[in-house]
Amino acid sequence: MLVSAAVCPHPPILVPAMAGEAAPELDALRAACDEAVRPLLGGDALIVVGGAPETRSYGPDAYATLQPYGLAWTSPDDPDNGAEALPLSLTVGRWLLDQHKTGAAARYLSVAFGASPAECLALGRELAESAGRVALLVMGDGSACRSEKAPGYLDERAGPYDGAVARALGDAAAAALAALDPGLSLEVQAAGRAAWQVLAGASGAGAGADEGGAGRFTGRLLADEAPYGVGYFVAGWSRAGQDG
Repeated sequence: MLVSAAVCPHPPILVPAMAGEAAPELDALRAACDEAVRPLLGGDALIVVGGAPETRSYGPDAYATLQPYGLAWTSPDDPDNGAEALPLSLTVGRWLLDQHKTGAAARYLSVAFGASPAECLALGRELAESAGRVALLVMGDGSACRSEKAPGYLDERAGPYDGAVARALGDAAAAALAALDPGLSLEVQAAGRAAWQVLAGASGAGAGADEGGAGRFTGRLLADEAPYGVGYFVAGWSRAGQDG
């Protein structure tokens, strides 16, 4: 059963050593991530979910690395020979958990950027049923088309899209996340769509009579920023009536 979740973005520059002199620009975002992640600790299962080219799970020897982005950082420091590298979204998730000394204790699962909403919802339900008290760290960026200097240039639909996502995350509105359109999400380059829909499935969306899991969770939107033309959200969800 899902009892708590955190939603965080996954730009490499969230890691201060990666950002260099620009690191202070994201200090507030890092602090929000820390606040969101802290309640996840101490349950039966902690699972990190993030977008990647394919849907798959990673073994306990998988390691996080920012070497492809120019920073000589890995976690653990000395990976086993033959171990697999985590994709970027899960790498940044591992870094966030490492700040709490719990990175190695988590499970890591990627969801294909192009996975259908039905596939994402089903995967979320499967994860929620995998242990008695499940916590999810959901890694996903918003639209990369928020300004003319954004990676995807300016798309006038990006702001309203991200606004709807921010409201859904702040309200713990699983049904709204489940309803995100994959086509529009792709066009505005929202890398988090599939991962957010996994969260929606884990919290009860699409499960039958109570489609949205209404009232099951309370949400807090801790950050909603687009400093480089990319939407970055941080949110925390907790099951109503439980400490998470």
